[in-house]
Amino acid sequence: MPTRELRELRELDEKTERLARLARDSDLSGIVLTTQTNFAWLTGGGSNRIDGSREPGAGNLMVTADGRRFVIANAIEMPRLLAEEVSGEGWQPVEYPWTAEHAEPETVARLAREAAGGGQVGADWPIAGATAIERPITRARNLLTPEEVERYVALGADAGRLLGDLCRALEPGEDERTIAARAAAAIATSGARAIVTLVAADDRVARFRHPVAGERRWRQVVMVVICAQRHGLVVSLSRIVSAGRVPPALTDLTARTAGVYGRLLEATMPGARGSDIFEAAQRAYAEAGFPGEEQKHHQGGATGYRTREWVAHPASEERVQARQAFAWNPSITGTKVEETALVEDDGIRVITGSPDWPSHAITVGGRTLAAPAVLELGR
Repeated sequence: MPTRELRELRELDEKTERLARLARDSDLSGIVLTTQTNFAWLTGGGSNRIDGSREPGAGNLMVTADGRRFVIANAIEMPRLLAEEVSGEGWQPVEYPWTAEHAEPETVARLAREAAGGGQVGADWPIAGATAIERPITRARNLLTPEEVERYVALGADAGRLLGDLCRALEPGEDERTIAARAAAAIATSGARAIVTLVAADDRVARFRHPVAGERRWRQVVMVVICAQRHGLVVSLSRIVSAGRVPPALTDLTARTAGVYGRLLEATMPGARGSDIFEAAQRAYAEAGFPGEEQKHHQGGATGYRTREWVAHPASEERVQARQAFAWNPSITGTKVEETALVEDDGIRVITGSPDWPSHAITVGGRTLAAPAVLELGR
């Protein structure tokens, strides 16, 4: 089995070649990555995050059309990036004074062009002096490497276990913000961070599709939603808990929603367009007795280094790749089913299941899978 260092280098080389090929195909001398998302992708989980409120990070990477790799950063960031955030050989530093980027907005693009040997450079974010090509870069990163799949499976297992354990420990009377804080703290014990945390108490489950946690205290039903990020990768999952016996109507609605979820998974085949998958969901809602429910919330879509790399919608031309992650979140007013799954050679694999969580059986490609049901506390 290859050593960890060799595996990391293999992953880096594969991603480098994808970007070099994209640069050549786009008649660019190089491609600059400045966003926190793409920095994490190319480095296999490294981070240029200082200010989490900004899309661009502190420090840039560049891959040239001939496959050379550069770190372009100011004197504040360069030492740490080289020491802690980029791995593998072949990174060449291009450092500049921190004052330069304020006095000359084109500093990064100019240095990138010089390092690449002249010619225009592309970038994943609007940078003065560079050509923005964010969408093609996103498509290049969507195909997961074997190493990313391993990291994804591990993250999904941790997130499913931790959220399941947290939900089993909930007590009626707790307020939504406290539950959100507990959920984020639980996820943090695995080295991940909660980048989205939603909590809905009782009637808020039905009233709001994106229930930002507030002061409400739950009495009968509570829904907890988490998007957890580690090494740049993101998983999404939702769980619903009932204090005492689950209302039969909620059980029925959740089972119908699970059926829609199964249809979404079944439609998620390599080559399928986002619009095809949306239409599958639309038909599934109608067959479940809830036509038009898909108009009340998006159904989810591809995930990876963003909570959603793209969302399935009627006009989506994005296509499923052979090794890609998806987070589907169908909902019928009052309930929701959400998990993260990987498209693999032998089908689709759900990676965020919570051990011993009650479930609804769904059939996907001739296989029986489990979709999360509502947990009755004490069981």
